[in-house]
Amino acid sequence: MVEIECVVDAGALLGESTYWDVDEQVLWWIDIYGKTVHCFDPETRQDDTVALPEYPGCLAVREAGGLVITMETGFHFLDPANGQLTPIVDPETGIDDTRFNDGKTDRQGRFWSGSMFEAPGKPMRPIASLYRLDTDLSCHKVVEGVGCSNGLAWSPDSRTMYYTDSHTPIVWAFDFDPVTGEAANRRDFVDLSFMDGIVDGSTVDADGCYWLTVPFKGKVMRYDPDGRLMLTIDLPVDLPTCCEFGGEALDTLYVTSATLRRPADILASQKNPGGLFAIHGTGAKGLPLVPFKG
Repeated sequence: MVEIECVVDAGALLGESTYWDVDEQVLWWIDIYGKTVHCFDPETRQDDTVALPEYPGCLAVREAGGLVITMETGFHFLDPANGQLTPIVDPETGIDDTRFNDGKTDRQGRFWSGSMFEAPGKPMRPIASLYRLDTDLSCHKVVEGVGCSNGLAWSPDSRTMYYTDSHTPIVWAFDFDPVTGEAANRRDFVDLSFMDGIVDGSTVDADGCYWLTVPFKGKVMRYDPDGRLMLTIDLPVDLPTCCEFGGEALDTLYVTSATLRRPADILASQKNPGGLFAIHGTGAKGLPLVPFKG
């Protein structure tokens, strides 16, 4: 039986970027518009925070210690103990109207982050891209012509990469080369137009099934590797944003949520909007995330 528990009633403006640290048994996540990195310990129920000077996009644990993170000014290392940031590279310097968004490490230890168009009052332009930060700290553009990067995940064998532009209802699958990190042969994998839906953060479980969050619809959905819907979970909030498996057995699905720009009457009808949720009893298990090896 599926059970949903709010483990941190954070009231986040835009919770995102769930990363389960297998070694430390903690969940890292961020509040983008709160300019905050969070670290949740399920054993103690403590949720520690680190303040940031800019809007973050996504993060991952770094093998050499600390975190790797994207912010408005590109890729950085972050020491969460003291908040110190070390710039790496900004591949979109000089590009107006974008910021970094969703991303994670692939199974080879490279760090990925995509950008999104963000310029209130201006019509959307597909000027964002998906970038790969290699372990030698070189940065490469892999996908371009994007409105809002989201839904990044890889199959267990690293032969398929999943990715979406949240200005569309489509999740794409790409042939992925785990050695070079190149993606090719884009095709449609999931289409949420039947429910007027878009996809935000996603993950893949040990069976190769793709889990996605559907913002504004309050749902988490599981699709098999052939793109067939297997499970839909309704949440007590309407704006889930990202998901990842964690816990000692990797069988707890953590889901972030948001309150950004939601009407007060809508938020009042929800339970723990902006909270971090733990979903138990899905019958699925995740895969250990790989730290950034750079």
